[in-house]
Amino acid sequence: MRAGRVAGATGAMPTRRQHLKIAILDDYHDVAQRYADWTSLGGDAEVQIFNNFIPDEQVEPTLEPFDVIVAMRERTPFPAERIRALPKLRLLVTTGMRNNAIDMAACSAQGIVVCGAPGSVDANTATAELAWAHILGLFKHLPAEDAAMRRGMWQTAMPEPLAGKRLGVLGLGKLGAAVAKVGLAFGMDVVAWSPNLTDERAEAAGVKRVDKHELFATSDVVSLHLILSDRSRHVVDAAALAAMKPTAYLVNTSRAGLVDQDALMDALVKFRIAGAGLDVYPEEPLSPTDTVRDLDNVILTPHLGYVSRENFEAFYQNALEAVKAFQAGKPIRVLNA
Repeated sequence: MRAGRVAGATGAMPTRRQHLKIAILDDYHDVAQRYADWTSLGGDAEVQIFNNFIPDEQVEPTLEPFDVIVAMRERTPFPAERIRALPKLRLLVTTGMRNNAIDMAACSAQGIVVCGAPGSVDANTATAELAWAHILGLFKHLPAEDAAMRRGMWQTAMPEPLAGKRLGVLGLGKLGAAVAKVGLAFGMDVVAWSPNLTDERAEAAGVKRVDKHELFATSDVVSLHLILSDRSRHVVDAAALAAMKPTAYLVNTSRAGLVDQDALMDALVKFRIAGAGLDVYPEEPLSPTDTVRDLDNVILTPHLGYVSRENFEAFYQNALEAVKAFQAGKPIRVLNA
């Protein structure tokens, strides 16, 4: 029997076991069934896994029958109008403990419980590693040299050393500090800026705090590690990009919304900066016809920063735990309480 509507996100839950129709979204790697035992939900649950991205116009009709949705991070957004189009939805589980693509107020208004499913403790390390893969790839011209080698060519670009170059870290939280630490190990001059960064915090990380303009104007590579918010949206604007050296690189493994995308494309197309390493995009998956794919001075990866076996195992196992807790009438890690 289908569960009745809860009285708000933290209202009274039914005590008897519910039959739940569950959708697991955006399992691109087809690992949800391997990383968590969904059969342990028993006959009271019907689980359907979606390995492919559901196009925006098909999301509501596809998901309308489901009581529970397990979302992979922000791959499928849930704004208020989408929430209202899913009247049967009772539980929305997001991998991770923060999801800006879910309208929490709309969920609460409709009596939908939103629960988080944390990842592994190594998730930050994985993103920092990817940022460094981009930085090294740009400085050593790895994509160009790999393509040239496959065409029978030899030494077509001049690698650049990292030692002595300036690394600008935008945001010195856990991720930014991890990236800065590697830069120091490479012998780079590391500087940092964020709206609330203090000299003391920067010094504790072994780097120097500078103002935003100096960071962009003097860095040989800028790596972004801020949380996207109304305050930080387009923090990398046309003025910031214009201040960069024509030999400098921009690396974004954080969120596309931190960057004015039109200004970035203009800077890349006109070689006002040397290039960029991008793992995040305004719309994901990136369209096969997006013009950024045509640029030779850009390294592109498909939002891999948080993708690892350890992280996804934790995501799916914690998501399953959240579904079981809801099914038992005792939801855990509620984000819209």
